[in-house]
Amino acid sequence: MDDDDILARIAALVDEEHSLAGDDELPEERRRRRQELETRLDQCWDLLRQRQARREYGEDPDAAAVRPAPEVENYLQ
Repeated sequence: MDDDDILARIAALVDEEHSLAGDDELPEERRRRRQELETRLDQCWDLLRQRQARREYGEDPDAAAVRPAPEVENYLQ
């Protein structure tokens, strides 16, 4: 997966997330899906940052890997 693939995946996830946004009283299934989308977005952004950092330091960006959701979700912003 290259940067363009990751960015395309991010765009698709954001589009789906936006389709669920704006309803404060989401049914539980939609609420769970939105949380799942947010987690996957965090993982995609993290993967993209890993690839960029590896490239910046002369390392192989393809060696970057998706980190587990609990690890990505606990980063401080």
